Amino acid sequence: MAKLFFNYSTMNAGKTTVLLQASHNYRENGMQTYLLTAAIDGRAGRGRIASRIGIDAEADIFAPGDDLFARISRRLDQGPVACVFVDEAQFLEPGQVWQLARVVDDLNLPVLAYGLRVDFRGELFPGSAALLALADEMREVRTICKCGRKATMVIRQDEAGNIITSGAQVQIGGNETYVSLCRRHWREATGDRPAASA
Repeated sequence: MAKLFFNYSTMNAGKTTVLLQASHNYRENGMQTYLLTAAIDGRAGRGRIASRIGIDAEADIFAPGDDLFARISRRLDQGPVACVFVDEAQFLEPGQVWQLARVVDDLNLPVLAYGLRVDFRGELFPGSAALLALADEMREVRTICKCGRKATMVIRQDEAGNIITSGAQVQIGGNETYVSLCRRHWREATGDRPAASA
């Protein structure tokens, strides 16, 4: 029975590496996978999913307003697919998460979504909130804070390393922009104020 999985974490936890390894495992066993990534994140190039450790793969892109159920149905018309993988799932619209749930329910095709749970303000991304509500199974991909505790939060910093506590929810960046921290060190870095006051 197919399921919708949400694999979540903070920045730099290795979500993309896990996604690419899982897809590779299917392909090694002679099964095709279908990879999707967010159009907004072109750091690895348009239509590429790339891990910081140097592995990558081609992928189709999704953007706001795209009908993912229709897209995946069209892909199935071209040949069998054993599993759908979605990178940068936090950028999904809630309606697109429902479309992925339909893929699981109506097409009996497993969907594994990988993404951030919260932003630099400690707030859920809309796509992540929908996945937390609809996923059949959730798995945390863990990383650690500088103190050795589990990192569950992320801070945003400018070019000089100053902490940014307000601004747009989405700003594409990597290690130069974001640092994963435990909640205690996130509170210290952001002035111990709730996200709502940011």
